[in-house]
Amino acid sequence: MWRDEALLLDMLLAGRKVVEFTKGVSWHRFKTDEVLQNAVMRQVQIIGEAARKISFEFQAARQQIPWAAIIGVRHHLVHEHFRIIPEQVRAAVTRDVPAHIPTPEPLVPPADPRAPA
Repeated sequence: MWRDEALLLDMLLAGRKVVEFTKGVSWHRFKTDEVLQNAVMRQVQIIGEAARKISFEFQAARQQIPWAAIIGVRHHLVHEHFRIIPEQVRAAVTRDVPAHIPTPEPLVPPADPRAPA
């Protein structure tokens, strides 16, 4: 179970980075900034890869999370990178990622106060 929770934390942290990277960014900047596009797409890949590695049992118990869709986006970015359309990436990260961040938050256990910072 700890592995699933660690992967869920990876998803949450990457989702927060996507929101941070795109906050206040205009469409023009996103469209013309390849570094920003690649940073965002990398975080989306991390989200999908972590989701893919989460156990079937964990996923089945948390059907409110759209596992197949999350994993599908990762597959598209990794395997069809030559056909990536920035408009679709932008739409997904501004619509879907922020909407799904609250879903895993309560599932991630709090940090151990005894752990070193």
